[in-house]
Amino acid sequence: MNDDRLPSVAPEVTATLVEDLSPRLRKRLDAAVTKIGARPKRRDGDTVTIEVDDETELRLHAPGGVVATTDAVTCGCLLAPACVHRAAAACAAPAADLPPEPVDRPTVEALEPPSAADPARTPGSETGPVPAPAPASAPDSGSLPEVASPAQRAAAGALWSAGAAVLEAGVDGAGAVTQSALLRAAHTARLRQLPRAAAAALSVVTLLRAARAGDPSYRTADLVTALAELLGTAHRVGTTSGTELAAVRGRARRPYSPDGSLRLYGLFTEPVVTDSGHGGVRTWVAASDGRLFTVGDVAPGGAGRALGVADRAVRLGDSALTHRELGRAGLAVSGATASPDGRLGAGKGVKAVTARGAAWTEPPLAVLWETPPSEQAARALRSTARYADPEGRGSDLLFLDVELLGAVRESGGSCLLARCQGGVLVRLTVADDDPALAHRDNVTLLAAAPGTRLRIIGRLVPAPHPRLTLLACSHPSGEGTIDLGFDRLGRADLPDPNAPVHPVQPRPGDSGAQSPLYLLERRVEQTVPAGRAALGLLGDVTAETRRIRRAGLPTAAGLLTALCASAARRDRDPFGRLLPADTDGFASHWLAAARYTAAVAESLCSAAWEPAREGVA
Repeated sequence: MNDDRLPSVAPEVTATLVEDLSPRLRKRLDAAVTKIGARPKRRDGDTVTIEVDDETELRLHAPGGVVATTDAVTCGCLLAPACVHRAAAACAAPAADLPPEPVDRPTVEALEPPSAADPARTPGSETGPVPAPAPASAPDSGSLPEVASPAQRAAAGALWSAGAAVLEAGVDGAGAVTQSALLRAAHTARLRQLPRAAAAALSVVTLLRAARAGDPSYRTADLVTALAELLGTAHRVGTTSGTELAAVRGRARRPYSPDGSLRLYGLFTEPVVTDSGHGGVRTWVAASDGRLFTVGDVAPGGAGRALGVADRAVRLGDSALTHRELGRAGLAVSGATASPDGRLGAGKGVKAVTARGAAWTEPPLAVLWETPPSEQAARALRSTARYADPEGRGSDLLFLDVELLGAVRESGGSCLLARCQGGVLVRLTVADDDPALAHRDNVTLLAAAPGTRLRIIGRLVPAPHPRLTLLACSHPSGEGTIDLGFDRLGRADLPDPNAPVHPVQPRPGDSGAQSPLYLLERRVEQTVPAGRAALGLLGDVTAETRRIRRAGLPTAAGLLTALCASAARRDRDPFGRLLPADTDGFASHWLAAARYTAAVAESLCSAAWEPAREGVA
């Protein structure tokens, strides 16, 4: 059977195959990866065969969908097994997720307390660059908080070095050899019980491959976040202890834990369509104590699958409710299990029967709209923060009562402006522009009904002004609710379908004018595609730093100066020869800048949701 998809390959397999290549073959590896990726493939059970040329075939044996050993990659060329084809095939295939290892408790040893001026721990602190992971201290028999073992510190140091090498080379230079170093470091980190850092390394590899392949779903900002997460987590392994160290280590998987009996009330159902081609639905429900849970069904298929799955039965116990029905009904669940991020498990021990739902204006759902918008935004911002603890994330939803003001123009199009509690002006945007879904048409129609009061549910969009993607709302008539991705409103549903539409011009300050912080943010992003050397060619940044200081951001100005100076610095030995670049030093400056900009952006977002001052419209 013809199938262009390659099976996933374990990180250690790819790393070993690349490490076994001769220096000459390593230079040819990137070209070989491109060639292998374009060659015809066919699948026969657990084996995928690649036609290297008219006379040579390469096979990947992947029981369970994963190539787990180097022996599972075989090539029929004359140079095999020392050929470049085996390594190229492994590099062209997706990296497999890292399975958990049995827990091996680390030893306890003394460690200097982490400095308060550590931007990897406190991204908003007014500090300088981040040092590389600290060396291990001598053991101490006293009663001290648990700290990382020497093996964990060594693994973190390898991750730091591999991440710094990516910054040095940039996307253009971070080919298969650089990626294999990250995969080896990720595998070692997994063995040393550092799953969070290992997962970050795999994310960097996946994004590097997407960038180099020209994947349309790739965004530089995602790679910036992944690299900063990798470097920051690797650094913190050597500077934290106790419960903070446990968060830095992370957990290999998000287990489903028992949650007893739950009485659930449906809120709404949203379509899920990803850039990777997956589609499905996510239905949100609330427990009687106000906790939010989700029931999802996402698989390859895009928007078409999302529309179909919405009317399929939920996978939870013996319930016959569809996702759309559950979004307006209720469930009584016994033996419930849930993941830390609120996903409900569908194990054999879970029993669920249909029960009465509740209107958004009735208990227990009505309480969700009683929390002030600023408090909801702060909670959602903790969930969406770029460098938050993965295990500590909650919901990113906001529940607001709003008055629609009409359409407002902004760069790139228009959105719906509304006023919520406290006089805060909120921009409501389309959750998904796919024409098969109803989001765009519904938001456009609601913009034609200024003065309409609605109860809405939206997802926070971090920005220097209040902004949500609109997911669900009460019906304009006051009867029932609307899933804005599935249900389609008509002109007859509006309070006055013949009212003219007048674009709203918000008062100055409500548009979230761009902060000079972007001058630092763009330098952080520019490093990723082309590497340190390209940033070092920018020359004098005095004008930019002056503008940043005038805006009251002296730390940002100092970070920009230090970052560009570090990028351009190349020392020489006593004979005038250039010394190797200080990749660790540059990575430290870059990490400090990346974490600082993220922290300031989140602070601006949080401040924007504060109630309008008295006397301000």
